[in-house]
Amino acid sequence: MWLVDGKHFAVGSANLDWRSLTQVKELSAIVKDCPCYGEDLAKIFQVYWDLGQPDAEIPSHWPSSLSTNFNKDSPLKLMMNNTETETYLSSSPPMFCPDGRTGDLDAILDVMDKAKKFIDVSVMTYLPFEEFSEPRSFWNAIDAKLRAMAFNKRVKVRLMTGYWEHTDSATAGFLQSLAALNNTHVMNVEVKRFVVPLNHFPVPYSRVNHCKFMVTDNAAYVGTSNWARDYFTDTGGVGFIINNTATTHEASESSSSFQLQLRAVFERDWSSHYAYPVIVPELNMTGQL
Repeated sequence: MWLVDGKHFAVGSANLDWRSLTQVKELSAIVKDCPCYGEDLAKIFQVYWDLGQPDAEIPSHWPSSLSTNFNKDSPLKLMMNNTETETYLSSSPPMFCPDGRTGDLDAILDVMDKAKKFIDVSVMTYLPFEEFSEPRSFWNAIDAKLRAMAFNKRVKVRLMTGYWEHTDSATAGFLQSLAALNNTHVMNVEVKRFVVPLNHFPVPYSRVNHCKFMVTDNAAYVGTSNWARDYFTDTGGVGFIINNTATTHEASESSSSFQLQLRAVFERDWSSHYAYPVIVPELNMTGQL
C-alpha cells in the first residue's frame, strides 16, 4: 500500500520491484484527493510502523488513536467517480486490527454474502488449507461460502486463478471439485486458470497473474492477500471494499463507476485466450476414471 500526503493512496497486488512492474500481471486501486480515507489508511500504516520497531510486540489492546469508525457495518459514505458508494478498508491478521477494523477475511465473506446475481474472483492462489504451515489442515471458509452462494442463492460464480511453476500441486483437485458443481439448472459455477506466457529470457518468480480482486453485482474488492488460510491468520494484508449504493440504472449511466471498471477488467481477462477452463475428469459407465 502507498499513502501520499495523507490524501492519495494505492492498495493492490504489486510488490515494489522491477519484476512486479514489468513481468507480472498486477492490479491496484488508486484513490486521489480523499483526506478522510487517507487518515484511515494512515492508522493501518501506523500499526505496521509500530511493529517494525526493534523488539516490538503485538499489544493486547491497540491504542484508541488507531481505532476506526469505518467498517463493514458502518462504511464511509462518499461520491467516488460520480457514483454514490460506501467504502472501508480491511486488514489482516486479526491481531493487527484495532477496535472497529474489519478483518480482511470477514470483508471478503461479507462482500460475497451480499451478492445477488454474480461473484467474479481473480486471485493468484486459491487453497482451502494453509499454504506454508506444517502440518497442513483443511480450511474452507472461502470455498464453502462460494459453494453456499451458488447453491442457496443461485448466484453465478466465476473463479479465475493464477497458474505457474510454483502453483501448489493440490490446487488442481480442489478447482476440479468446484468446477464439477456447474449445472445451470442447479448451480452456475465456472473455473479457469490464467496463464501468462513465458518470454524468451526466463525471469525467476515472474510471468503469473498475481491479482487479488473480486467484483459482484453491487460491490468491488481489491486486496493484497492470496486466498489461503495463512494469509488471513499469519500474514499482514489490506483490503479495499467499495459498495455501490446507486441504483442499477444510475450505476450503468456512470461508466466511471469503480465496480464497472473492475468488472470490465475481469471480463477482458476471462474471455482472453490466456484463460483456460478447468477440466473435470469424466467417469465411464463402470465408474472408473
